[in-house]
Amino acid sequence: MQNIIELQNVAKSYGNTIALQLNRLAIGEGELYLLAGPNGSGKSTLLNILGFLTRPDRGDLLFSGERVDWKRGTMTRLRRQVTLLHQSPYLFRGNVYDNVAYGLSLRGMGGVKAREVVSEALATVGLDGFQLRKHTELSGGEAQRVAMARALALRPKLLLLDEPLANVDQKSARVLEEVIAALPSMGTTVVMSSHDPDQQQRLPCKPIRLQGGRLAAPAMEEERTFLRHLLPLPALQV
Repeated sequence: MQNIIELQNVAKSYGNTIALQLNRLAIGEGELYLLAGPNGSGKSTLLNILGFLTRPDRGDLLFSGERVDWKRGTMTRLRRQVTLLHQSPYLFRGNVYDNVAYGLSLRGMGGVKAREVVSEALATVGLDGFQLRKHTELSGGEAQRVAMARALALRPKLLLLDEPLANVDQKSARVLEEVIAALPSMGTTVVMSSHDPDQQQRLPCKPIRLQGGRLAAPAMEEERTFLRHLLPLPALQV
């Protein structure tokens, strides 16, 4: 399996506080990962690094095998392949269509093609026919689904979700979970943070657990395996 993104010897600090310190983390293409850990464990920092929004203090990122150099031209191209959806997404003034089509318009897509993409994205999240609904007329769960539709319309290779189900109603949570579970089969890799201990049982996901900015088991075992490949073999005893 090819890795869509890989972190090697990555560290990020804020002042004297180490927010993240990872020897290696590989995110496989076409997989769903559930990112867990207590508050302050580094989940948001990791998501921001994976989304190319925060540059680590040291270490390397590889995206689809390409080493990230953090130059402006390169980052614009890479960021268009990754979307980060926050827990409380911001909706723009206007109607639902304007919100979902916003990213498409920035990429030069409009007209019939944009309308088709927006309709498909809204239908995916169970909001077919909501195009002309004003953003002020939406419930919290509907607003989150609109934000998800806006992310899906961009068809990212990597979708990062920061507690997307934390403040939504049960119906919206159920719809969003079904959408998230189906995304890997559609070619989108997903990394989702969550505090829900039961979500790992409901979703076909691989766990990533952080503790104090470091990987906790079982992800740590993969990291140890990687490090053993880097260490010199011991001399044979004869």
